[in-house]
Formats: sequence, C-alpha cells, structure tokens
Amino acid sequence: MKISQKGLYALQAMMTLACHYQKRTLKIWEIAADSDLPGKFLELILVELRNARLVESVRGAKGGYRLRRAPSEIRLSEIIRLIDGPLAPFGDAEELRSLILRDAHHRGLYQAFLEVRDAAASILESTTLADIVERSKSHPVPTKKPRARRRQAS
Repeated sequence: MKISQKGLYALQAMMTLACHYQKRTLKIWEIAADSDLPGKFLELILVELRNARLVESVRGAKGGYRLRRAPSEIRLSEIIRLIDGPLAPFGDAEELRSLILRDAHHRGLYQAFLEVRDAAASILESTTLADIVERSKSHPVPTKKPRARRRQAS
C-alpha cells in the first residue's frame, strides 16, 4: 500500500480538525499553518472530504471547517480509501484472491500480498483519528543530537 502525498495531507488535516473537535471551526489557513500544508491544495482536499461527509463547512465570520463525526468514529481506512483507493498494493482483496486461484505458479506470492493487505487493513480499520491524536500527545518527538562538523583540509 502506498499513500499519496494527497492522502498524507488529508490525514494530517483530519488530525488537526480532530485536535479541535468540539472547540471551534478552523479556517483553511489555520489548518494549513498547523499542519504545514499548502493552502490551495488543502482547499481541494477539504472539498473532497466535505463531499464524502467527513467534514462540514460553516459559513460566516466564525465559520470554517470541522469534523462531522467524533474523531473516535472516523477510521484511517475510510480517509485513505476515499483519497487513494483500495488498501492493497496490487488492486483490491478480491483481485488478489482471484490471482491466488488462477496463478498456481505464483500463488504463494499473491497469498503473501493478501496477508500484507489484510494486516494493514486491519490496523487501519481499527485505528481512529482519536487514536492517532492521542498517540501524538503521549509520544514526545525524539530529539536529534547535533552532528559534529568535519574539519576541512586546508
């Protein structure tokens, strides 16, 4: 499974909205700034998320975007499938099952791909926006040690 840049941006924007759930709506520029996303591209993604009824837009001076459902009710798989399509690396699960039945010589390979797909799908189906927001809060960002500068030869 490969998540596109658009899919990653959608997930990051949804995390930002989840962090502000039931507090207030967020304007596009606020979501972009908080998630370090390009505003114009984010606008297109938010329209797609709104059309899928994952977010809603509110008009007016205090308007902006917010989640339509609680973060605990929105699964990562739902967002990824919306933006990037099937979770399987080579088509959907049915296609892989069909290849397992049709191509006996490579059956083991397709079975392994199906197992990877099923494991990834299971994780993404059971992980919600609330889960990843909580993980972000509870796991501090690791700090890098500064690298020693090399002396240049004269």
